[in-house]
Amino acid sequence: MSSTTTARERDAEPISQFSVFLPNRLGRLHEVTCRLAEREVHILALTVLDTTDSTILRFVVDDPDRARDLLAEHAFPFSETRVLAVEVEGEGRLKDVLHALLEAELNIHYVYPFLTRPRDKSGLIISIEDQEVAEDALRRHQFSVLYQPDLSR
Repeated sequence: MSSTTTARERDAEPISQFSVFLPNRLGRLHEVTCRLAEREVHILALTVLDTTDSTILRFVVDDPDRARDLLAEHAFPFSETRVLAVEVEGEGRLKDVLHALLEAELNIHYVYPFLTRPRDKSGLIISIEDQEVAEDALRRHQFSVLYQPDLSR
């Protein structure tokens, strides 16, 4: 990989994950997803952490700016964090992704899959302690790291 390619990839817009904090009540997840759909914001990856009193909805979308505006407009409490996205092709490649990250001695906080596949390939969202080191480790093992423009429609 050339130094120009590496510099360009590092300057690419990172992927934003939204974490929306909801009371654990009937219909709240539906409300958030409907509001996003009304604005043509597509949820590409999703995970839900449910507790007795509350729910944390984590997701990645194709248009973070519209999602951010919508969440603020409707007073949904949320935070936004940077996450890593990687394409995973073929059977057994999950173990290879995990091996690359283990080899780099990186702690994975959580992982969840895409609902729709970027570029028609399977993919993972990864929350990890050092994203730049993770990106380098994955590229060394011939994985494609995705950025927000790869997900935008």
